[in-house]
Amino acid sequence: MSAAVLQGSCHCGAVRFEVQTGITPAGRCNCSLCRRKGALMTPLFPAEQLKILSGEDALTLYQFNTKVAKHYFCKHCGIYPFHQTRRDPGQWRVNIGCLDGVDPYALAANVADGASLSVLEDA
Repeated sequence: MSAAVLQGSCHCGAVRFEVQTGITPAGRCNCSLCRRKGALMTPLFPAEQLKILSGEDALTLYQFNTKVAKHYFCKHCGIYPFHQTRRDPGQWRVNIGCLDGVDPYALAANVADGASLSVLEDA
């Protein structure tokens, strides 16, 4: 799918953003964090294609293991809207469930082997 400008938000609406990306191929990751959050993610896109429209101050950062990847969550509702990747910190992915008008359950998904990147057991 070609890149389109899509709007999205966290659950409570405190964080609103727009992103220019395709939604397929959608992906999941098997690292310990992604297994637990269960998000379906967009393909990789460069950082400059993500624009936070409102609520940057409502975002909180979570990092683990090597602390290269940056996972952002709304500090009010706890929803994960996007993250900066570990393999290439210049690349980002958005939680497809946060995109307006997109049904994540209608998409097939590949699984990335993020678990093999861990330097700590089950991290």
